[in-house]
Amino acid sequence: MSEQRSVGGSTRRDFLKQATGASVALWGMAGAMGQAAAPAGEGETMLNYAAPAMETVRLGFVGVGARGTGHVGTALLLEGVEIAAICDKRPVVAEASAARCEERGRPRPAVYSRGEEDYRRMLESEELDAVIISTPWKVHAPMCVHTMQAGAHAFVEVPAVMTLEECWEIVEVSEKTRRHCMMMENVCYGREELMVLNMCRQGLFGDLTHGEGAYIHELRSQMREMDRGTGSWRTAHHVEVDGNLYPTHGLGPVAQYMNVNRGDRFDYLVSMSSPALGRQQYAKENFPTDHIRNRETYICGDMNSSLIKTVKGRSILVQHDTTTPRPYDRLNFIQGTRGAYGGFPDRIVVEGRGDTHSWKQGEELAAFREEFEHPLWKRVGEEAVKAGGHGGMDFVMFWRMMYCLRNGEALDQDVYDAAAWSAVRPLSIESVAHRSKSVDVPDFTRGAWEKAAPLGIVS
Repeated sequence: MSEQRSVGGSTRRDFLKQATGASVALWGMAGAMGQAAAPAGEGETMLNYAAPAMETVRLGFVGVGARGTGHVGTALLLEGVEIAAICDKRPVVAEASAARCEERGRPRPAVYSRGEEDYRRMLESEELDAVIISTPWKVHAPMCVHTMQAGAHAFVEVPAVMTLEECWEIVEVSEKTRRHCMMMENVCYGREELMVLNMCRQGLFGDLTHGEGAYIHELRSQMREMDRGTGSWRTAHHVEVDGNLYPTHGLGPVAQYMNVNRGDRFDYLVSMSSPALGRQQYAKENFPTDHIRNRETYICGDMNSSLIKTVKGRSILVQHDTTTPRPYDRLNFIQGTRGAYGGFPDRIVVEGRGDTHSWKQGEELAAFREEFEHPLWKRVGEEAVKAGGHGGMDFVMFWRMMYCLRNGEALDQDVYDAAAWSAVRPLSIESVAHRSKSVDVPDFTRGAWEKAAPLGIVS
């Protein structure tokens, strides 16, 4: 590929050199800053930022294991999308995704599989518009930074970052490079979540006062994955820290309902964990005494509950439990002065629309669904269900991402959402470690949230 393709008026090589120098300075500042005041910032705000439209989106993929291969499959269903490059440290996995492209009649993408750092060679060699990052959590932040420095938009799996320093770094680099950094919170594109967003925008629940979100998903069996698979790296987090390890699935939709970063923002939080018993017990019952799973000490509480207060006084409960034998639940609860909606099971109560002393659910929800179905789901929902992927939400998310890039529209989730939603993890860890003390949530928008336009309902 030629290196003369212009990126903001400069060649890609110039872009890389300038961005890398800026990143080094930002790293030093962030490391010394901790939770101190926000850095001044050298770029412009990315709130409601729309990148120039592009007829065809040239995609690169980093990580095409269980999650990434699903994204490759979705991209193959969309027009105006070219899969230009595939990167995975395992050659057989990378080759499988490349072959899949050829089987679908698409050009064979370039393959990069020389190890964990080979994505850097991909970024330097290929002219990419966007990169889809589906790798273990700890490498999300550097991969996002390097992608934006290379002149491409970064789309990363959840959570986007691990630390507050990384939160600030992706914000700074995104603003400096004018490249999107979107955390792909797919739950925000679920059918129910989009419907509830529409309800909130139309004022069905009155003034919003409280929300609840969770990731309650029994995943102890992942501890059996030793050399590969999600459990091979995810289990270690339960050994290293105690807090809300994975906050964004439940939190993202509630944050959008409440216009967080677009009229309100997280102010502070407190966090508390239950005892850490379940994983130690599981290890004892399922592994030999001298097995590494029994030599490890699991310190992350089986249930973590974090409470967030917003600047406007709203409260949000965020829970995390991937250990105890409890049915899957994201809560997805929102309430206001005139009603409330809860998920798992879906139920609603609205003042003036029946008895407010009992939930409407099951068939009683049909009229509400018909009235408040989100336009995005009306437009691509049928295709999404056929495509699959968490009930279709993965397809709707990917379709919407590519639509915005191709039409020069602002994304539904921006770098400030990625930072604020992901920041709950390190802040909860700090709060738990200090007897559930109150911890301030940084304003990653540096005050721009006060005048930012709310996320609208796509027509």
